[in-house]
Amino acid sequence: MAWNIRKRKLSGDRIRILVVDDSVVIRRLVTQALEPDPALEVAGVAANGVIALSKIAQLRPDVVTLDIEMPEMDGLEALRRIRREYPDTRVVMFSTLTERGAAVTLEALALGADDYVAKVSNEGSLDRSLARLRGELIPKVKQFFDFPPTQAPVAQIAAPARPRMEGSRSASQLVAIGVSTGGPTALAEIMPRFPANFPLPVLIVQHMPPLFTRLLSERLDHACALAVREAVEGEALAPGVALIAPGDFHLKLQTRGARVHVRLDQSPAENSCRPSVDALFRSAAEVYGGAVTAVILTGMGQDGLRGAELLRAKGAHIIAQDEATSVVWGMPGAVVEAGIADTILPLGAVPGEICRRAGLPPGTFGAGVPPMETSCLR
Repeated sequence: MAWNIRKRKLSGDRIRILVVDDSVVIRRLVTQALEPDPALEVAGVAANGVIALSKIAQLRPDVVTLDIEMPEMDGLEALRRIRREYPDTRVVMFSTLTERGAAVTLEALALGADDYVAKVSNEGSLDRSLARLRGELIPKVKQFFDFPPTQAPVAQIAAPARPRMEGSRSASQLVAIGVSTGGPTALAEIMPRFPANFPLPVLIVQHMPPLFTRLLSERLDHACALAVREAVEGEALAPGVALIAPGDFHLKLQTRGARVHVRLDQSPAENSCRPSVDALFRSAAEVYGGAVTAVILTGMGQDGLRGAELLRAKGAHIIAQDEATSVVWGMPGAVVEAGIADTILPLGAVPGEICRRAGLPPGTFGAGVPPMETSCLR
């Protein structure tokens, strides 16, 4: 998917955005939120999908912010057309935090939307609404682009793999996956390839709000041989069961007797995230030591980096998704550049490597691409 590669912006270039919403108020609010940023330019607005497609042809925006419920042509149909006719254009959906809004947003992500933001609710004042929208939308627009450095560029290469500080590599007893932007699509690609007899528990942190994580787990459960569900406080981990951290709760672990159980809490957000990948990885390191296969998939930011460092120091195996197949190479890229990724893989090869680490015979997940070991980057 070539359109996943981050676009490079020249000095002085701005990211051109088309705002699509049937509400005049929302169009004005989004425009006011974006325009003060010198890296952004609102190239135009549209009241429905039909007008949006016409304006995309005229304006060639880099990013479209797209409402779902609109007359004449709704957001899902517009998204289908954009993906078919303008595959390089990034699309950020506007979602409502309702059951229907979450379900339709997940459908949009499955159709190729790059990310989503929740529509502003009544914040009590215009200034607060604008501040919240800026805080959420601007980073999501910028995450798809690289800007030139303000000083002479320094060559960026992956660091050599760091040595493990505690013992040798351990046999895996747990698979822990962290993912953000592009995650629902990535999970929908890899999770159905796990066999029903997968011998390890699987824990997943996907950056999503409440309700969204439950609906995501239900969609994956229907598509997978594994049982997939939202994690519940106190439940025991089991082989062949994948648990997704519920929105607004960190997923952690605790030992009771001979079994490991889920512990959910609302301690402060980490890396501006709750659930946080770091919180899961850190807890997994405390309970399992190095007997973990940790997987960092597509996502903005660096959540998971510190936890991956702790896991690798104890002997865990760290898998990072490669840049070419990531919607955003922030999270996996941070792990690679820190030198703690044991294996760097295209998304389609990740299940095969997890299979190998779990001790299953080759081919259990179907054919995979041979892993690109960190040593190849030295």
